Amino acid sequence: MRAVDLTIRPGERVLMLGASGAGKSTMMAGLAGVLGGDEEGEQEGSLTIDGVDAREARGRVGLVLQDPDSQIILERLGDDAAFGCENLNVPREEIRQRVRESLDMVGLGGLELDRSTRHLSGGQRQRLALAGVLAMKPGLLLLDEPTANLDPEGVVEVHDAVKKVIEATGQTMVVVEHHIDVWLDLVDRVIVLGRPDASSPTGAVIADGKPDEVFAEMGDVLAAGGAWVPGRAIPDYSPKQEPAHDAPVLSTENLSFGRGTALGVGINLDFYPGEVTALMGPNGAGKSTLALTLAGLLEPIAGKVLIADNLKPAHAGREPIDWKSKELLGRIGMVFQEPEHQFAANFVRDEVAIGPKSMGQSQDEAYQTADRMLEQMNLTRFAKANPYTLSGGEKRRLSVASMLAAAPKVLVMDEPTFGQDFSTWNEMVKLIAAIRDQGSCVIMVTHDEALVDALGARRVMFEEAKA
Repeated sequence: MRAVDLTIRPGERVLMLGASGAGKSTMMAGLAGVLGGDEEGEQEGSLTIDGVDAREARGRVGLVLQDPDSQIILERLGDDAAFGCENLNVPREEIRQRVRESLDMVGLGGLELDRSTRHLSGGQRQRLALAGVLAMKPGLLLLDEPTANLDPEGVVEVHDAVKKVIEATGQTMVVVEHHIDVWLDLVDRVIVLGRPDASSPTGAVIADGKPDEVFAEMGDVLAAGGAWVPGRAIPDYSPKQEPAHDAPVLSTENLSFGRGTALGVGINLDFYPGEVTALMGPNGAGKSTLALTLAGLLEPIAGKVLIADNLKPAHAGREPIDWKSKELLGRIGMVFQEPEHQFAANFVRDEVAIGPKSMGQSQDEAYQTADRMLEQMNLTRFAKANPYTLSGGEKRRLSVASMLAAAPKVLVMDEPTFGQDFSTWNEMVKLIAAIRDQGSCVIMVTHDEALVDALGARRVMFEEAKA
């Protein structure tokens, strides 16, 4: 960002919009005082909280990050929710009261305080991160896409919890969100950051005002810039003809899956080439765990996952869990819920080229494939960047591009559209539709109803796992 002049007044509730990569998360980190010093970047001008340099104002600001794993510290749920308060020297008895109140507000009050944070779903971890921030009772609450990984019920819970907090305390709030309608009833100001492009590689403020005024005057500009404007039409990428269900490419037989404790028992499913299947349901239902099991990365508790006989490696059986990693390549690809878990190269361009190279493409061919994928994912300008320096939405697009570049016969994706503005979402959906139309089987864990509708995907619904 460059030459930004903003004043946010006490008690304001601000919605910050902008294209993926426009600088929203950087702005939030700056307000929270966690951008670091000169060795980590450049800063001119001033950034203050209550007249104090933001880096010296910690404790006055609470930040919920895009990735909840970045701020979950301790093993037990209650201890983690209390961690911030302990660092502020809040008395022990008051900490206990704050922890229970904050956990209740985010819908985790029914869980035991000694529940392992490692056994929480992605959505539950995100709500725990919010609870830890709320327990500190900050004057400024910063929310960086706090509902992106939540099921619809979880979105309502977090929205209502935040509403309750800010109405009771008068807290100042800044929320970053691509989906405008989630927070529209709570905000009284909208700030829009422009899309970075070749002529302007940094974002700038292009609109600032009351929500109804900004949307009335700049609705078309916001839509063109990638904002999820309420009522926007969703494109249709449904298959032009129904996929043939002659022979499944992947099947489960009486599958029981989980990590120690079974989250699903006796599951029998068939997945077909040229078809997209959406695994849907509440957070904690085991969808991500099932995805890892289907991808051959987590051993079933009982039963089997079987691939079509014509796709199994020579001298190997039909169960992917028994294969070597190189045997999975080109057959089954996995896009993890946390993009960082699959990065293996120091540069973005090299990351996307790994799959094509491993599939036998020459170096020139592999990098041509990588360049094409980066262009389609609007990541070309980051070709020489380290994957870990990208924004949350950019990391997600990179992880999807890396798997799509290898063109696997079965592609398993966990929340593929997390953190995307409308434009990058649309490009990603087109790419998923293209690999489906080439005959690949796509299995995706998602809460994104627009994605499922756009692809005409088959829905497989899960209920919440029993404790």
